[in-house]
Formats: sequence, structure tokens, C-alpha cells
Amino acid sequence: MLDTTDAALVRELQRDGRVSYQRLAELLEISREAARARVQRLLTRGEVRIVGIVPPAVAGITTVAHASLDVAGPARPVAVAAAGRRAASFVSCTAGRRSVIAELRVADDAALEREFAALRAVPGVRGVEVFRCTELVRDAYAPSGPDLRTGALPALDGTDRRLLGLLQADGRASFAALADRIGLSQPATRARVLRLLEVGAVHVTGLVESRALGVREAAGVGLGVLGPAREVAEAAAALPGVNYVASGYGRFDLVCGLDAPDRPALLHGLEALRGLPGVTRSESWVHLDIVKESYTYDLPIGPAFDSAE
Repeated sequence: MLDTTDAALVRELQRDGRVSYQRLAELLEISREAARARVQRLLTRGEVRIVGIVPPAVAGITTVAHASLDVAGPARPVAVAAAGRRAASFVSCTAGRRSVIAELRVADDAALEREFAALRAVPGVRGVEVFRCTELVRDAYAPSGPDLRTGALPALDGTDRRLLGLLQADGRASFAALADRIGLSQPATRARVLRLLEVGAVHVTGLVESRALGVREAAGVGLGVLGPAREVAEAAAALPGVNYVASGYGRFDLVCGLDAPDRPALLHGLEALRGLPGVTRSESWVHLDIVKESYTYDLPIGPAFDSAE
């Protein structure tokens, strides 16, 4: 568990992963040296990673789906195979009706069908049930950016793409280090990074290891609703512990993610979701082993970048 000062520091890093040590010192009322030392300790221990998160649409990702895999035999080899797919952003072995859950993020429906075909071909997979996401209502680590389907995309050239790739790997990389990698002057590199941040092409944030926040339990919940799903989705997103809400169609109308410090708190969260007005059915699964959780994309992807070349 993080102490009070580290917890406050992490909150600032989540707001702005590139915040200066001087600014952290002022906000936390500690010395600059202490702020630097605490950040470095968190990074060294792996309790926090500072990364640049690119909105899916900026990376050419317009199609998101959850695949629930019916598995004969051990689930982990299937989960490992699913995690090996570049399109898989989240893969988990679960205690639930389906042994493996995978989230897929791809460029279009044709790419999605290829992923389904690959998953069906994994030894041990007996079937795939699909929830097709149309809107990410809440995603704890997603920046506010262009909509999955219709948002206006920022104009980016090849140098911008290289910067995005570098920031995905190290969100606190210095302007000097970035300039050296892309072959521009430090002022020019700084101007580009600030523009990418301003237009929403990337959000630099701190990804916190769940156990450092006291999270010991994680679950997914699929909901069926009566009538329009948006109102229920917004109500679900406002509940404590809910870190993910997607609306769509297929197996469910909504899929939610839930974190909790213990089993009683997890049950309380599940009951709150089940009790939302408009919910007609629910199915839940506990994540026993999160095999993959990734917030990065291969760049460049898709036509979003091509017009700026």
C-alpha cells in the first residue's frame, strides 16, 4: 500500500505524467529532491509506470469487442495464446461461465473477423461468444479523445508518430532524449510534444499497480438492459469501484469492470450494478489471473496518419 504522500504524488502523476519535480514538490509541500526520490522509487519498484496513452481512434482503432471463450481443459494455455495476438488489449483467466475473457481492438470489422478465426483455431477453444462495443463510456486509463467512430482526428506526420511511439514506452522521457531519437532540435521537439498533448493525440499518465492501491479483487459484469442503454451506462460509470463501462450489442448490452479491496466490497459493487434501474439480467466473472493488460498500439496504424505524409 502507498503511504499518504506517495498516494498524493500518484494522483498528480495520473493527472499529468510529465509534471515537473518542482511542481510536485510545491503541490505536496516537500522538497524537490524528495519528490524526485519518491517518483524514482515508485518507478523502480514497478508500482507506477509513466506512459503515453494514445486514443484508439488516433491509432486507427475503430472496432472493439469482448470475446468470451468456452474452453475444454486448462484455460491458461488458451489465455496465453490469446494474449499473443497484437489485437488483444486485455486477457484474463476467470471464474465464470466462460474460462477466458479477451478484449480485442482492431482497425475494422474485417480485422475483427480475422481475430475471431484465430481464436477459434486455438487448441481447446470450443466456441467464442461476442460483445461488440460501440462506445467506451468509461475507461479508467483512456484519455479524452476522438470518438471510436466519428471523432475528428488530429493531423499527424511521421515524426509525430515516432514521438507517440516513444511516449507510449516512456511518458517522462526528457525533451532532450526525445529530440535525440527523432533528429530534431530540443525546442522543435518540445513544441511537437506540447501540440500532441493539446490536441488529445496522447495523454501521459501514471499506471498504478493494482495492489499498490489496495485492489485485491477484480471482476467483469455483463448487463442486459430494458430500453436505451446510455442512461444505465452513465449510472454504472458513476458507481464506486467501476473502472470500465462499454455499451454495445451481442452477448450483453453493457460490459463493466469492477475493482475492490476485498470480497465483501466486490459483492457490494456487483449488487449495486445488478440493482441499477433498467437492468434486467446480469452475469459476472472474477478475474483470477490477468494474463495481459496493454494500453499501447503499434504505430502507425490505419488511414488516420496517411493524409499528413
